[in-house]
Amino acid sequence: MDDEADSRRRSAWPLMLAAFGVLMITMGGRQSMGLFVSPLTRATGLSIASISFAMAIGQFIWGASQPIFGAIADRWGAGRVLASGAILLALGNVLTSLARLEWQLVLALGVVLAIGAGAGSFAVLMGAAAQRLPAERRAFASGFINAGGSFGQFLFAPLNSLMIASFGWGRALWLLAAAALLTAPLSYWLRSPPRAPSRERGAASGSLPAAGLRAQLGTALRDRSYWCLHAGFFTCGFHIAFLVTHLPNEVALCGLSASVASSALAIIGFSNIFGSLAAGYLGGRFQMKWILFGLYFTRAVAVLAYIAAPKGAWTFYVFAAVLGETWLATVPPTAGLTAKLFGTRYLATLFGLTLLSHQVGGFFGAWLGGIAVTWSGHYGWMWWADAALALAAAFVNLPIREARVALVAPA
Repeated sequence: MDDEADSRRRSAWPLMLAAFGVLMITMGGRQSMGLFVSPLTRATGLSIASISFAMAIGQFIWGASQPIFGAIADRWGAGRVLASGAILLALGNVLTSLARLEWQLVLALGVVLAIGAGAGSFAVLMGAAAQRLPAERRAFASGFINAGGSFGQFLFAPLNSLMIASFGWGRALWLLAAAALLTAPLSYWLRSPPRAPSRERGAASGSLPAAGLRAQLGTALRDRSYWCLHAGFFTCGFHIAFLVTHLPNEVALCGLSASVASSALAIIGFSNIFGSLAAGYLGGRFQMKWILFGLYFTRAVAVLAYIAAPKGAWTFYVFAAVLGETWLATVPPTAGLTAKLFGTRYLATLFGLTLLSHQVGGFFGAWLGGIAVTWSGHYGWMWWADAALALAAAFVNLPIREARVALVAPA
């Protein structure tokens, strides 16, 4: 048994590194797409509201695709899903560079690119890792994989800004397409189909007999705790989509250069590397609902402080550093709570559904931000709405039923 455990620990690192690399590329491009809003506006003549709508559709489609891809991965394994997603993500970037009309942009950026990114995102990657790792490694693995998305934002935000300035926005998208194809070889380490265990252990309900997907969905949808996770994640999506889409324009409205925006996005990504790893580490030691409470509450305080602060470059940098600690750090405890409540057999599907709620919020965050600035010339009421939703998300997680973490002393 010791040899088997050692073997599983050694095999965990190639799997986690592959998932880290895939998420780094798929999320790095998505989370810095706001840098393309102004170039797209100038090149196509489309309004910010129109481009925001295309990006909002992309937010929703990215979320809607995840439970579908999660179910496919649960049934046939993650490898095929990831390889197909690499091709679609590359195609979406190419088509976006060619789009000149609103419907073309919606199709390319809002549908094809979003589906490709969804196939190589959280639900598939974390579901695959949880099904292949022992229970004591899952919280850390979730944080480590999640840090890949944060590192991608840290890497791609300044890189995209540099490529847009040096080669133009169209060629920058072609380079993103080439990067997307690099995720296909990484699917090799995640190609094996998941095993169907006869029993899964749920922390909240003891040992659960194996059930089919339909029965498991029914159980989850009748559970109040599961809906609390959805409600909190809705707010998370609203917040993140609003910022990644409109932070560059907010910086411009404050009279600051585009380099401040790309630097702020990079700082968010860099800061969240530590936030994600910390969330994964703490998830094995404390109740995850309290981790979520702390993350959302910190986010609300950060937004309120930003509203009150003078709008200089350092305001954006400090705001980005604080915000980055919470940015995608909500993902590991949300995935971990889903696994605790319902086991890992259909985790990709069940967590994928929470990501759908996340991206419904993302749709409104991206879309309403465009409407706000078109109607009023600023984002004032969006910031207040963001702070209020973050505060509500902090408290909505507290009723979640979660067993206390039992720490095991070392031998």
